[in-house]
Amino acid sequence: MESISLKLPEDLLETSERCARELGIPRAEYIRRAIERMNREAEARARAERMARASRKVRKESMRVNAQFAAIERDPDA
Repeated sequence: MESISLKLPEDLLETSERCARELGIPRAEYIRRAIERMNREAEARARAERMARASRKVRKESMRVNAQFAAIERDPDA
């Protein structure tokens, strides 16, 4: 495992220390978990944005296909 040097505001460090103590874990583990959580959230947001972009790209074609199906449902012999 690699290590990093990190400067944090004193209040953030104190809060992290208190929360870690309440959870019964070392402060380093608490900070590691916080980073992991932020990474998961950032990846989820990026994935959602990629899906939204893909959806916007195919929207026009999807609407055209839906219109064709609707026409067939209204008049199956058309």
